[in-house]
Amino acid sequence: MAESGMDIDQRRPFAVNAIAFMIASFPLRLLQFVLIVVGGLVGLATVVIWVGLPILLGTTALVRWLGDLERRWARTMLGVPLPDAERLPAEGNLLRRWRIHLVDSSTWRDLAYLMICFPVGVLEFAVGLTSIILLPMAIWVVPWIGWAHGRLAMALLGPDRSQRLEHKAERLQASRARGVDAAEAERRRIERDLHDGAQQRLVAVAMSLGRAKSKLDKDPEAVRALIEEAHSDAKLAVSELRDLARGIYPAVLADRGLDAALSAQAAKSPIRVDVSVEVDPRPPAAVETTAYFIVGETLTNIAKHSGATEARVQVWRTEDTVTVEVSDNGHGGAEMRPGGGLAGLADRAATIDGVITVVSPPAGPTVVRADLPCTW
Repeated sequence: MAESGMDIDQRRPFAVNAIAFMIASFPLRLLQFVLIVVGGLVGLATVVIWVGLPILLGTTALVRWLGDLERRWARTMLGVPLPDAERLPAEGNLLRRWRIHLVDSSTWRDLAYLMICFPVGVLEFAVGLTSIILLPMAIWVVPWIGWAHGRLAMALLGPDRSQRLEHKAERLQASRARGVDAAEAERRRIERDLHDGAQQRLVAVAMSLGRAKSKLDKDPEAVRALIEEAHSDAKLAVSELRDLARGIYPAVLADRGLDAALSAQAAKSPIRVDVSVEVDPRPPAAVETTAYFIVGETLTNIAKHSGATEARVQVWRTEDTVTVEVSDNGHGGAEMRPGGGLAGLADRAATIDGVITVVSPPAGPTVVRADLPCTW
């Protein structure tokens, strides 16, 4: 289960999927190219005698239908995160609806993709047939070709710039709202910890010192005991305040960065945790803090609920994203439920427009991944 957006990096498909896509797509590419070209040319040539009008209407409808088919095909075979097309609403009679289709940018982007895909499909078909024979090509080269085709599909069949900006604005608005909720929950936690912990200790210190003051002239031995009690409570209050401050922003993270901070977290885990961190150059403080708490809360959940005997933490940085991935060998079945721990992680990531993805099939393994942008 995942929290996702349309700007998540597209992953390379498996070699088998890419080869099947290249080979199976060729008949479709050939058929749709012939139908569209013939329909368009015949329709334009005969439109003056009205015969071409229904041909052009049918060709336009075919282009849009094939574009939707290609979106589903690319999603299924290449794993491209393509949403369904957002079409202009078409109302009125047949001619009016056709005119709306013609001014709809998605129609022309569908047509551009379908026309480009024929020559591209010829090359991919040849590569697909060859890679069945040349196994190294199938393993290393074909997934990259599938990835490149996916990028082409995203560019032409995905949302246009205005739609992407609109979706981003909506996602940012939702993220900020979740961020406010997460900040309010954190404020309540700090207030509760202060009230139940350090505040009670400091009240006890004040009471002990007050009692000691009243006995100062009458019972020096009792004063000594009360001062020792106040001293002990003061040390506990300082310790609780230090723990509270560490929960807000740990000193080791500020001083030594994610690698040292996550290694310290792993050392406290009751199960074995391997840590790998490669985040040069150092990301912004907000990203580091979010990554730190995501790892900490995930490791706590693993120790309590997963039945795992070992876990792995991997953190790496690309040019504009820090990716955090925590996996375990537990029994799986983790879900992102409203109000649950994983939903809390998603809310924390959303405060910086990050995305949490959870993959946890029954019997495991479980992988929690956070993609945290560094470009804001």
